[in-house]
Amino acid sequence: MTDLPETFRRLVSTVTREGEVKLSLKDTPMPSVNDEEVLVRVEATPINPSDLAVLLALVDGTQFTRDGDSATAPLNPAVQRALAARAGVDVPVGNEGAGVVVAAGTSPAAQALIGKTVALAGGGFYAQYRKVRAADCMIVPEGTSAEEGASSYVNPLTALGMVGTLKREGYKGLVHTAAASNLGQMLVKLCAADGIPLVNIVRSEAQADLLRGLGAEHVVDMTAEDFLPKLINAIAATDAYLAFDAVGGGKLAGQILTAMEQAALRTQRADGPYGSRQMKQVYVYGGLSPAPTEFNRGFGMRWRMGGWLLTYFLEDIGADAAKELRDRVARELKTTFASNYTKRISLSDMLDPATIAAYGKRATGEKYLVVPQA
Repeated sequence: MTDLPETFRRLVSTVTREGEVKLSLKDTPMPSVNDEEVLVRVEATPINPSDLAVLLALVDGTQFTRDGDSATAPLNPAVQRALAARAGVDVPVGNEGAGVVVAAGTSPAAQALIGKTVALAGGGFYAQYRKVRAADCMIVPEGTSAEEGASSYVNPLTALGMVGTLKREGYKGLVHTAAASNLGQMLVKLCAADGIPLVNIVRSEAQADLLRGLGAEHVVDMTAEDFLPKLINAIAATDAYLAFDAVGGGKLAGQILTAMEQAALRTQRADGPYGSRQMKQVYVYGGLSPAPTEFNRGFGMRWRMGGWLLTYFLEDIGADAAKELRDRVARELKTTFASNYTKRISLSDMLDPATIAAYGKRATGEKYLVVPQA
């Protein structure tokens, strides 16, 4: 480690005791590694929706002002109370990334990674360097760049987790919302490869055209006047009674359950006032809309709505099965699980108010890649 700098820069998010959220670039001492650890020079790390809740602390991205190496925004009292446990704590941000191993512990597993480009998750990747366990590193395939490997964890494993949940719970088809996202595009390719019917819900005809260009058969625009009839038809054609909703707030989750019930009643008799016997499940896995989740119970009595988190899914399936999923991601990193980025920005750019407003929108199809060494 003699050729490494004594310090490096990393971005932290802090809820201050004065009622603000503060994003700061801080100089951090270069860590030493133990026998089983490696030091990664982070070359690329994406901004995912799952990063933004921690990074921006539930604040609208348009509220930030910059002062040198920090940017701040006011918290409303309700959010300040909800985040009281974070008060005064510098939280490193960035769920996943990729880079080159520049130092390693003495174990054979760690030494074998020196000079390798690796991808991994675990938080704190909005930084120039990151110390990690050697066992947590995924060596990206030969000829694959750090940029191509940067988004190899959250979105690919989430897509595989959705398909895995379908198989574990015995469903035949899937419904996915905000489906033109990078994750949604991966899911289109994955379901096509695995022969799983997929209903894609998007928010514009341009997004629908994008997915059809990838081979998607069932794409429904939620802004269209005939959204519900088309959604019912698509569910009836695919037996898609399991949905993953990235939006969370508003009426969409309830509309999906209603459409599922109407699709089921085309082939099933209603059980008196209790509706069809078809189990209908909506998992909310994102929060693109902070509004309350609204629904009218017009979909019988066999339905569920709940939360879904990748971390819990991986824990449920066990280490061996999780490794099989990571191995598949590595094999298909340039095909099924390839990511596209709207813009590349530096750590310093992450503090620019206009840039925060842009990546804080969580706009479908707009994905930012952070390049910490720039």
